[in-house]
Amino acid sequence: MSTDPETTETAAETAEPADSAAPTASAEPATSAEAEDTEGPGKAENAGNPSSELSEAEAELEAQRQERERIERRKAAKQGPVKSGAKLSGTAADLLAAVRAVESGAKPVAGAFSEPPPAPRRAAPEPVRQPQRPVAPVATPTAAPVPPEEAVTAVRSVLAEGGAPAALAQGAAAALGAGAEGLLREDPWQLLRVPGVRPEQADGFARALLGGEADPGDERRGRAVTGWLLEQAALAGHTALELPALLTALGRYAVPDPDAAVRESLAEGEALVFQDALDTPGGTGTGAAESRAVRADDGGGEDGAEEEGQERPVRVLVGLERYALAEESLADGLGRLVNSVPKQDGTAEGWERAAEAAGRSAAELIRAVAGHGLVLHTGGEAARQETAALLRAASGLGLRAWGATHGAGGRERLAAQVAGNAPAGTAGSGSAGSGSGSGEGSASGVDVAGEVPPGAVTVADLLSGGPGGPGRDTEGAFALDLLLVLDAPQLDVETAALLVESMPDGARLVLSGDPGVLWSAGPGRVFADLLAAKICPQVASRTPDPGPLGELVSGIGIGELNQVAAPGKEVVIVPVRDAGEAVHRTVQLVADSVPRAIGVPPEETVVVTPGHGGAVGTRVLNTALKERLNPGPGRFGGFDPGDRVVYTPGPGRAVPGRVLGADAEGLRLECAGLPVVVPRERVEQVVRHGWALTAHQAVGERWPAVVAVLPGDAVPALSRPWVYTAFGRAERHLSVVHGVEQALPRAVAEVGAKPRTTRLGVLLGSGTER
Repeated sequence: MSTDPETTETAAETAEPADSAAPTASAEPATSAEAEDTEGPGKAENAGNPSSELSEAEAELEAQRQERERIERRKAAKQGPVKSGAKLSGTAADLLAAVRAVESGAKPVAGAFSEPPPAPRRAAPEPVRQPQRPVAPVATPTAAPVPPEEAVTAVRSVLAEGGAPAALAQGAAAALGAGAEGLLREDPWQLLRVPGVRPEQADGFARALLGGEADPGDERRGRAVTGWLLEQAALAGHTALELPALLTALGRYAVPDPDAAVRESLAEGEALVFQDALDTPGGTGTGAAESRAVRADDGGGEDGAEEEGQERPVRVLVGLERYALAEESLADGLGRLVNSVPKQDGTAEGWERAAEAAGRSAAELIRAVAGHGLVLHTGGEAARQETAALLRAASGLGLRAWGATHGAGGRERLAAQVAGNAPAGTAGSGSAGSGSGSGEGSASGVDVAGEVPPGAVTVADLLSGGPGGPGRDTEGAFALDLLLVLDAPQLDVETAALLVESMPDGARLVLSGDPGVLWSAGPGRVFADLLAAKICPQVASRTPDPGPLGELVSGIGIGELNQVAAPGKEVVIVPVRDAGEAVHRTVQLVADSVPRAIGVPPEETVVVTPGHGGAVGTRVLNTALKERLNPGPGRFGGFDPGDRVVYTPGPGRAVPGRVLGADAEGLRLECAGLPVVVPRERVEQVVRHGWALTAHQAVGERWPAVVAVLPGDAVPALSRPWVYTAFGRAERHLSVVHGVEQALPRAVAEVGAKPRTTRLGVLLGSGTER
């Protein structure tokens, strides 16, 4: 299709070659539509001095290294030998034999897979944020410190010898670290570590440097392609891949011996292998799955959990170390919260009075939070009134209560709701619904006079210690008693691990979100895995979203695309025949029709389309909208003052803003009310025009009017979560530029979220299949 789905632009939009498809999904690790676009919706840029971004990035790298060391020390201290291996056969038995062979220095037998001791693979990818205690690694090549010019020059010369574009030099020097030139000469396939490079391009580079020695069966090539496939799988949302899927994908990329390629990657510490022991088919089972990484000390002793004469079925997974550490750390932290006794700053009677005063819809949530360290809350936009009531009640009981949202728009809406300024009966910028959801509308019924009012912050601000957040205590934990995280489906596994690790003992964590929206831009499906695990109380909101738009979106959530009565033109369908007409009608709607008929100006209307590329992608639409709404020569790197833009400082952080101007320091933006200066050399990588967005960029935000564009060639990208997310961004008006005919109701009824392979559910003991 010509409208590339949002999977095609991964990481932080650092390299346009990422538009080409790459194998994911459980059997093809790079084509999952759930990778969407890692430029997730706006997490506010919150640095006090945005122009000092490079120095902050260096500090974040150091913080990341400390975090990885801390997690490894913590797990090593609590982890002894794991007794397992009895009654295993086939691949699992070979797995254990291979581990012992690797640890003894022998060559593993063919067909076996092993996990070596942890070893550094390369310079760690850079995080996108820096809390006051160590942060989790979140890859963002765009924010990496600029490598020394001499190193870039040396790499550029090697690339020239191999016929590779000189534009890759800086990315290669940053990705490969010190000695990048020598590493590329010794192993040309290391070029695959540069964002946007594909195996066929690395093969051409290797042939130019090595000549006849560049063989498809080269061990170096097998390891590099294995790592690349696992990275692509992570971009598509997987934290690990099932072994058969990985072997199949390696075969598709002409690796003659996939088994050997995986063995070599494991032996070199470039990947880890895990066994998930599943319930015995047809038996009573334990009710939960058991997961372990295969280790050399996994002797063949008796496993007391296995019945005599029975074999335990296992699922063998291969994944990257960083996501394995994050999932295990997250599972441990969640277990700590579930088993902890919450700090009792208020009496049971006080919590009950708060629940009764908050109204029926919020009462259940408040009662659940009163006695538990971890609570899940689900619901649509109107359900946010219930979470606001919870924050007010907790503050009234003397708790330091904070709410964290995915983007700056969500933060503003939450702050308005907590303050009681949400317009009743609307879903405007300060509202999540009709106000009837929480009973009393502007108050929870708890007198918070004299108390510190609850705060609202973005997740990025919370983790980075940015202005306006709760800060951290002397031990590095958040200085709070209750943390409510909205937009929880947008939490990737690394961000979630950071949040949970930062929770102080005795504090309460509430994860709230709409299960129907698109999942996180980063790997994992944390909220969905937690809901399936059923390890803590779950409160489902019964507050419906109001009006025709609420009725439409609610129907989509259960797989029904209903016709709704829209007397105020809340929903308008605009049929189109081809891509050219779709672009024309979209510009007409934004510039003329919606302002005239609905009263919403162009600056308060956003266009949502399935992808960046193609005939009706964000690039084409933004070009057309700029010509109509803010024409200019683009004298500042393609931008003019007044242009609407999206600034993406890292994966999952796409901040809407507008251009103010430019000077010697770089492009000057206003994003979420804060000034941002983007250095000249980074503008092309991290700034896009922002009249038209992808659904993943828009998730977590709301606008008075939305124009959803569904061109005919977008059919493969359509799914129920995509439609639910795109249509649900509208507060007052939704126009649907419709060119997909019956594919739209079919997608809503039949096409669910693309599956993601994760280990969190097993680590939590859910035993659920995904």
